[in-house]
Amino acid sequence: MNTEIKALHFTLHDDAKEYLNKKIERIHNAENMIVDLIITLKKEKDFDVEAMVNFRWGVSIHVKEESFELTTAIDKMMDKLETKITKEKEKVKEKR
Repeated sequence: MNTEIKALHFTLHDDAKEYLNKKIERIHNAENMIVDLIITLKKEKDFDVEAMVNFRWGVSIHVKEESFELTTAIDKMMDKLETKITKEKEKVKEKR
């Protein structure tokens, strides 16, 4: 799994990066199914956290969340992402 983290309009500090990497470990069980995981963090009025997941079978998932706090936005985004990855895994299992 290729993981790319981008921070736009602000500097992503080491503690926030560690927190994000810790949350990414939650989807470790789907690591062999995911080709790319691209996470973009933006700072405008509040924090926008977006994730794009590309699966081996050509399906892409896009999740976006925003909050005034970076950690809250990351938590919400990872919850949504984990749910969508689980649903996609179930779809693939049903087809087989």
